[in-house]
Amino acid sequence: MKRKQLVHTAKDLFFKYGIKRVTVEEICQEANVSKMTFYKNFKNKNELVKNMVIQMSDDAMVKYRKIMDSDIPFEEKVRETILMKLEGSEQMSQEFFSDYLPHADPEFLEFIKARMHETYGLIIKDYAEAQKKGEIRQDLKLEFILWYLDKMLAMMADEQLEKMYDKPQDMIMEMVNFFFYGIMPR
Repeated sequence: MKRKQLVHTAKDLFFKYGIKRVTVEEICQEANVSKMTFYKNFKNKNELVKNMVIQMSDDAMVKYRKIMDSDIPFEEKVRETILMKLEGSEQMSQEFFSDYLPHADPEFLEFIKARMHETYGLIIKDYAEAQKKGEIRQDLKLEFILWYLDKMLAMMADEQLEKMYDKPQDMIMEMVNFFFYGIMPR
């Protein structure tokens, strides 16, 4: 119970102020737990952040799976996935986003990449199935999707690109919409 409270509190604080600006002491104070309790549950703040990322990605995959398993057309599944992505990023501050990718330490960045690659494998299976059913282009190389998703992650860490947008959510949605719809009007 305390572990969940710590993760939930940390997520709220990180989303508001960024990862680097929030201390273990602030997390403990806000969660109303002792530092001893914190260190019984987590080796350090980085481990808490990793735990938070795992929980967020697991929650997102449950939502994604529900969308993909529904009986709606594939185009609607894509639309729902985009909305899910937007909702998942709405509470993130510029500070959090900046700490999360562009200024993340290399070990954390590798952890994020590994976590995303697990997710990509599941997504590719769904897209391969959609391709078999004729719901997406037959000539689309699924390996291109993986390559492009990797490039999107790298682009999200680009400070010049980040400066083009008022909010990280706007940049994320621009990339997601461009991925799914290109430059032509829908």
